[in-house]
Amino acid sequence: MTDKSASGQFIATLLQWVLNVGLLVLALILVVFLGKETIHLANVLFSSGEAPSSYLLIEGIVIYFLYFEFIALIVKYFQSGYHFPLRYFVYIGITAIIRLIIVDHKNPFDTLCYSAAILILVVTLWLANSNRLKRE
Repeated sequence: MTDKSASGQFIATLLQWVLNVGLLVLALILVVFLGKETIHLANVLFSSGEAPSSYLLIEGIVIYFLYFEFIALIVKYFQSGYHFPLRYFVYIGITAIIRLIIVDHKNPFDTLCYSAAILILVVTLWLANSNRLKRE
């Protein structure tokens, strides 16, 4: 019985190690894309040619925050003892839907649905931060 327990512990440790390495690789990739987005935003903002579109600039800023939030999620994972807090996923979802509204706002009904989804996520965030559900 102890052999099964030891082998199960070994498999769990091995899979946790693979997960950690994968997340570190993902974090490095996200840092590279964050750097590329920084350069892109600087080009859009300081281009001497035509005036940058405000939608293009805002979309770039929101994408920048998405990269930033994913990197913060990975950092929080390691800081909280290999646990992904629900709050960060909700923040990422809200930011992604805001980006979607900025990029695709032609259909008013779709925009209303996206806004309702943001409201649901904000209520979820409020519930997750309540004393009943808060674990941190």
